[in-house]
Amino acid sequence: MKNLYDREIPIFFSVDDNYLPYLSVAIKSLTDNANKNYKYRIVILNTGLNAKRCKLFDIFNDDNFKIDFVNISKQMEGIESKFKNIYHFGLASYYRLFIENLFPQYDRIIYLDCDIVVLGDISKLFFIDMENKNIAGVVEQFILHSDVFSLYTKEAVGVEAKEYINSGIMLMDLNKLREQKVEQSFVNLINSYNFDVIDPDQAYINYLCKGKIKYLSFDWNRTPIECVECKNPNIVHYALGLKPWQDKNMFLGEYFWKYARLSPFYTEIEENFKSFDVTARLKKERAGIDIQLQAIEYAKSSNTFKKILK
Repeated sequence: MKNLYDREIPIFFSVDDNYLPYLSVAIKSLTDNANKNYKYRIVILNTGLNAKRCKLFDIFNDDNFKIDFVNISKQMEGIESKFKNIYHFGLASYYRLFIENLFPQYDRIIYLDCDIVVLGDISKLFFIDMENKNIAGVVEQFILHSDVFSLYTKEAVGVEAKEYINSGIMLMDLNKLREQKVEQSFVNLINSYNFDVIDPDQAYINYLCKGKIKYLSFDWNRTPIECVECKNPNIVHYALGLKPWQDKNMFLGEYFWKYARLSPFYTEIEENFKSFDVTARLKKERAGIDIQLQAIEYAKSSNTFKKILK
């Protein structure tokens, strides 16, 4: 590595217009807590956004942080129709699988979901020893504590729950991913089989990188479920169906609202919260039940990684 303080730390997000307000909260928390000895390039992958809303992110540009919106519509032509838009997983979640070849100038990057707050210094994640692995991530806590979803990962994806990472926060060694042609393998699999999955990109990442994952502690991707022991999280990830902008009593939701109040989208976030009525909540709860039923069905499906690829 070069002198550490000469490094530009690249951080990637994927987003659509609906998630721009929550992305602003994530970036505000990240910039407030990052080590200012480094330079950061924040790349926001998208396939078309409202330019006026994107302009609001200019407040984050300074001597340390540079925000770039990168439209990858052209690169997604012909493949995006294969992506499954399942429950609360948007199509933008697939974009992380294309970073290795879209950005050949980078050897290592951090990928982050938008529904997070960063409470620690993100540069510490960037410099973690990956021990020659493809990616570094945190075991998916909700799946780990659910018999239904643990059965799904084992029987459909072929990965035990204790080894199944959440793809929302990852440190990615792009050179390793290029060597093993992970993007090409993903494209081949989705074109050939388009497996039955409840967690679209995450299932492919766990299958393709099995045995090549560096496991990080829960403090780098803390899901808001109370049964997980983690006293000082560096990143809180609201990865469940219900979000803090829909329920102000959510466990660990206070961290989101702390930074939401400092966001240029705060008024919109508050309006979204007020409009999330009983009908919307019931719809979310129904989706939570449906995804469990789907997980059980897919554990028995013949169109899965484990059944077809063995």
